[in-house]
Amino acid sequence: MPTPPLAGSTTGPDALRPLLDTVLTALHDGAHQRNGPLPAGGPPATARRIRAATHPVIPDHGTGPHHALRTLVTALAQGSADPAHPHCAAHLHTPPLALATAADLAASALNPSMDSWDQAPAASTLEADTTAALAAEIYPHHPTPDALITTGGTEANQLALLLARERHGPVQTICATTTHHSINRATWLLGLPEPLTIPAPTGVMDLTALEETLTRHHHRPLLVTATAGTTDTGQIDPLNDIADLCTTHGAELHIDAAYGGPLLFSPTHRTALHGLDRAHSVTLDLHKLGWQPAPAGILAVPDHHHLHPLNHRAPYLNAHDDTEAGLPDLLGRSLRTTRRPDALKIAVTLQALGRTGLADLIDRTITTAHHLADLITRTPTLDLYARPTITTVLFRPTDTDDHTVATIRRTLLTHGRAVLGRAHAHDRLWLKATLLNPHTTPHDLQTLLDHVTHLTHQLKKGNTPR
Repeated sequence: MPTPPLAGSTTGPDALRPLLDTVLTALHDGAHQRNGPLPAGGPPATARRIRAATHPVIPDHGTGPHHALRTLVTALAQGSADPAHPHCAAHLHTPPLALATAADLAASALNPSMDSWDQAPAASTLEADTTAALAAEIYPHHPTPDALITTGGTEANQLALLLARERHGPVQTICATTTHHSINRATWLLGLPEPLTIPAPTGVMDLTALEETLTRHHHRPLLVTATAGTTDTGQIDPLNDIADLCTTHGAELHIDAAYGGPLLFSPTHRTALHGLDRAHSVTLDLHKLGWQPAPAGILAVPDHHHLHPLNHRAPYLNAHDDTEAGLPDLLGRSLRTTRRPDALKIAVTLQALGRTGLADLIDRTITTAHHLADLITRTPTLDLYARPTITTVLFRPTDTDDHTVATIRRTLLTHGRAVLGRAHAHDRLWLKATLLNPHTTPHDLQTLLDHVTHLTHQLKKGNTPR
């Protein structure tokens, strides 16, 4: 077998073209074989199919690039949950834009490593400018805001707590019962006290309970973590009121806006984030309501000096004399060393769509969520939890118990008909539709509800669903 070609240099594109044609054909064929939002048959059937296609994983003699790509990519596509299908709506799992995915290919081919300038000369500048621009969207009235690119909201939240710890020592975090699980995990990883948990009886942080907690623990450094877009219901904490309480009691504020942060780009919906710019740090996740291939997380701060605790020295990457001679120091831009130039796909999307294009995608998707809520309201056999705050819609069949709701969800998964999430609210289990596909039509939504109502009817009659 000849030495395989590389992806870079002037010869790389010619080597990639026929391989990409094979990949694109395999993606197409796999999607047709799946013929739905996810493969039918559940975990055992899916595992059997992928193992049959890939055995042996490491053959004695290679099968060649086209055969390997065709076999494995087809099998993976056939066995994937497809976030671009309108009935794949369980999680904050976005269908990536084609243009962002194409940019991600370029990032992989060029393979800059974002830990030293000599590995990423242009990418380091692109990242710095892109993150500064995103930080300015969050902190428009601060002279030198900055942001880091992360693997997602979990890493961004961990960095936020780390920076607070470096400023104040072992800070006591305060969060709501609806806060993302990564906050609790971050306190464990960082050796911080277990968070004080505030009730959220209406789905958002209770302000009276927050004030009482801030008053009771005023003698300690405090960090309140609020949420702009909870994972269960998509609700947004009263950010400005929380910021007022933090100011009054001398506490710092971190806002996890992994889900709701991109509302900033929509003139229609950005008012829901009033108070966001008062936070000491903000998490944003553009592989949610930003339509980026994962990962595309952001941690923003109001002043670039807030990131100085992350500075780190490794002589082979950022020697003092190199830095003094003008080579940019990249190690303080992440806790990771080797990392991809994820700024490229973000920058391409921002350039291609602009503010108006992003706003249109966001507004379109929110409108779709409200249309689904309207359809549920007009269906007498379905109950709606509440009007959507962003794009999450909770509903359940009328007069069913939680076991039936869970069975409906799992049956839809097993049959490959729909991917719906689950959420507990008001002591009941709800089906959760997290709508992130701007191409979803009213017909798609009605068909999704028809799947649920038909299956509910079968279960109530005691029939085995088919």
